[in-house]
Amino acid sequence: MRANTWMGKGHVKVQNVPDPKILNSGDAIVKITSTAICGSDLHLYDGFIPTMRRGDILGHEFMGEVVETGRSVTRLKPGDRVVVPFPIACGHCTACQQGLTSVCENSNPNAAMAEKLMGHSPCGIFGYSHMLGGYPGGQAEYARVPFADFGPIKIEDGIPDEKVLFLSDILPTGYMGAEMCDITPGDVVAVWGAGPVGQFAIASARLLGAERVIAIDRYPYRLDMAREKAGATDVINYEETAVLDALDELTAGRGPNACIDSVGMEAHIDIGPLHAYDRTKQAMATETDRPHALREAIMACGNGGVVSVIGVYGGMVDKFPMGSFMNRSLRMRAGQCHVHRYLEPLLRWIRAGEIDPSFVITHRMKLDQAPKAYKMFRDKKDNCEKIVLTP
Repeated sequence: MRANTWMGKGHVKVQNVPDPKILNSGDAIVKITSTAICGSDLHLYDGFIPTMRRGDILGHEFMGEVVETGRSVTRLKPGDRVVVPFPIACGHCTACQQGLTSVCENSNPNAAMAEKLMGHSPCGIFGYSHMLGGYPGGQAEYARVPFADFGPIKIEDGIPDEKVLFLSDILPTGYMGAEMCDITPGDVVAVWGAGPVGQFAIASARLLGAERVIAIDRYPYRLDMAREKAGATDVINYEETAVLDALDELTAGRGPNACIDSVGMEAHIDIGPLHAYDRTKQAMATETDRPHALREAIMACGNGGVVSVIGVYGGMVDKFPMGSFMNRSLRMRAGQCHVHRYLEPLLRWIRAGEIDPSFVITHRMKLDQAPKAYKMFRDKKDNCEKIVLTP
C-alpha cells in the first residue's frame, strides 16, 4: 500500500509499504477514505518529538471502511464506515472505565519509554512515535485498528466524510478545551491560537454559553475564520496589539474568566529577545518546548480563573510564571483529549446541524501530495488552515 512516512526532520515521503495485518483477535483493518494533517503532526515534522524512526507511518486523524476484523470483534463488520479516535484505548482498564481514554493503561507497549520522560505513560497513539506505542498511522491506504470493539464509532451513510472526520481528534479536543473552562453564562473566554483546534475551541465555548470569546493569532485569514465561522466575538492580532493590554481593555481590567492554550510547544512570539531565548534553549536541549502562549495565558487569566491547555507539549518548559499562578488562585486543566467520551454527543450535534466541522478545511489533496501538503501547512502558505488527504 501507499503511505506517508517520516524520513527525518523536515522530510516526509509517500512510498510503498507492507499492508497491515490482523495481529490480535480484537483488531480491525480499515481502508482509509479520508485522513488529515494535524498541527501536532508538525511537531514530528519539525523534529521535536523523540523516538521517531525512519519509515514510520504518520497520521492520527482518519476514517474509512472496515475490510477485515479479528475473530473476537463483535461490534464491527466489513463494510461499516467508521471514524477512528486518535487515542488507542482498551475500554477495560481503570482509566478507560473513568472515561480517561487518553491515559489508557493497556495500549502503550512501550510505556517504559514514556515513563522515563513523563513519570507515567499516556495511551498509545496512532503514528506518533515509538514512545507512544510505535503504531503505524492513518496517512495511508489502510490501517490496523487495535481494540476495535471499543474505539471506532460507526457512521451511517449519507453523512459526508468531511463532516465527521474531525471526530477523530480536533473537534473533541477543541470541545474538551472549552469544557474544562467550566463556562457559566456571561463568561469571557480567550483562546490562544486560531488553528483548527482553536477554531473548534472557540465554537465550543460559544455553544457552551460563553458571552464573549476572544481569538488570538497573527494571521488575518485565521482571525477572519474565527470571527466569521467559529463565532469569536473579538479578535486580537498579537503582531499589531499587545495582548495583555487588549484583554484588560476588553474585560474592564479583570482578565478573561478562562484562557485556552491551543498552541502548544512551538509557540511564536513577537518579542525578539524572548523568542531567541527559547529557540536557543531548544537548540541546546535545555528546554524542549516554547511555552510563550502558556505563559501569556497564565498572566492574562483573571483571578480565580481557569487555564485550559490542549496545545501539545512534549517535555520541559522554562520561565513558567508559578508566582502568578499560585498567588492569584488560578486553576490549570490539561490533557490529550479523551476522544471516546465525546464521540456520540458531538455526532448528535453534527446530525442536528448545530456544528459543521468542515468549515476549517481549506485544502483537499491526494495522499501522494503529502510532502507538499506538510510544507504548505507548516509554512501557512496559501492561507492554509486544514488539509484533508484522500488515498
